[in-house]
Amino acid sequence: MVLASAYVPYWDVHFEPWQYAWGAVAAFIIGFSKTGVPGTGILMVPIMAATFGPRLSVGATLPMLVFADCFAVAFYRTHAQWDRLKQLVPWVVMGLLAGTGFLKYVGSHHSSKDMMGPIIGILVLVMLGVSLLRGKLGDRLVPHSKEGSAVTGVVAGFSTMVSNAAGPIMGIYMTSTGMPKEQLMGTSAWYFFIFNLSKVPLLLYLTWDNPANPIITGPTFLFNITMFPIIIGSALLGKWALTRIPQKPFSNMVLVLAAVAAIRLMF
Repeated sequence: MVLASAYVPYWDVHFEPWQYAWGAVAAFIIGFSKTGVPGTGILMVPIMAATFGPRLSVGATLPMLVFADCFAVAFYRTHAQWDRLKQLVPWVVMGLLAGTGFLKYVGSHHSSKDMMGPIIGILVLVMLGVSLLRGKLGDRLVPHSKEGSAVTGVVAGFSTMVSNAAGPIMGIYMTSTGMPKEQLMGTSAWYFFIFNLSKVPLLLYLTWDNPANPIITGPTFLFNITMFPIIIGSALLGKWALTRIPQKPFSNMVLVLAAVAAIRLMF
């Protein structure tokens, strides 16, 4: 997989056909991962970062995630375990605020090389490592104590704010609770919908605070609208394919592709 590394200047946003093509790939992955194979969602992070630039990709991805979350909530809305969500809320909020401060700092320190590229690449590789450890350690990877929930919430909040890459860590936490499948899907659906939606005003604030280095722009939002039909189709396809695609070889392929794209972002 070869991704173009050049991207448009933040102050003169104009998307080329190749960016729409790669954006469509990411949109398909987002919809498919929300209703079909959740582990595939990590692949869209480096794709979007390499296509639109690391910082701009955070805002370009978020509306697509929120839109796809609506399908997950619609399918599993009655199965949420709200006590689990309430336990995580204060820690996730802390992580979101820390991520906001980090994005503000990075955005105000201009350099010849975008600092966000290596940062997102590292986060993706860390999350891939977490995914691999999940297969080895299972429930032992995440402690069930209050301290474990606190660490998980802060890390997940920070990761999702900075790179939209909290999926693996939350997947591990939710699985480790021992919830039935329906409750796990419903709790995860509401979690991502609520916290992805809560990121919108924070990203708008960062754009207002530093208009020369924005995160959400008019052109990115118009791009999102053009991607919505793809998300609808892939979300429906994901629900259909959930029990029909061999999980292990497909997930392994996704992990390899995501690792290659993340390393490319770093170097």
